[in-house]
Amino acid sequence: MSEHHTEGEQAAWEREYHIRGRKYGRAPRDLPSLPPGAQVLEAGCGNGKTLAAMASRGWNIFAVDFSRSAIGLCRRNPVIRHACYVLADAAALPFRNETFDVVFLTHITGHAPEAVRNAIASESFRVLRSGGRLFFAGFSTNDFRAGTGTAVESSTWLKGDGIMTHYFTSDEVVLLFSPLIPVSVAEETWPLRIRGRTLQRAEIVGEFRRE
Repeated sequence: MSEHHTEGEQAAWEREYHIRGRKYGRAPRDLPSLPPGAQVLEAGCGNGKTLAAMASRGWNIFAVDFSRSAIGLCRRNPVIRHACYVLADAAALPFRNETFDVVFLTHITGHAPEAVRNAIASESFRVLRSGGRLFFAGFSTNDFRAGTGTAVESSTWLKGDGIMTHYFTSDEVVLLFSPLIPVSVAEETWPLRIRGRTLQRAEIVGEFRRE
């Protein structure tokens, strides 16, 4: 299997951002405390909601996405024009080794098949400086949507819109990002009301450090 996203996967995301615009509306998670001027990579910037939360931090931010429409959404947002935008695949980052103090992977790795997930993790390690940190978020196998759609790999399902989602366990995430040192890896859950029913959303969040 290719270690890069396929044209079909890229087209599905391009279509979603082009048609739906700001696809995800949930508030971004709390950001870590980093010094002003920190070199930060947001891989898979999407519609820019996490970038907007970073806007006042004084970080030197590089935002990567393979969707031209997603980057266009970000660039049109006056709050986040400060970032340097790069049209690229997170599985093949166009940066030198040990460029960044921090890498954010927020719900990007889970939208890729296994070979590409491994490539994203490897590339993130490569561009992270010694002592740098990586912050991960991806849906858990305990999320109510796990198991819905067409199975394409273990714990990975494809929806009708052409977007796949992989659902993680904590142990799997630790293994994925080795040889980074896990600082914290945990499952977080919250309720979601849909048509009178309360359903559980669940994600794995982790912080890792490079020696």
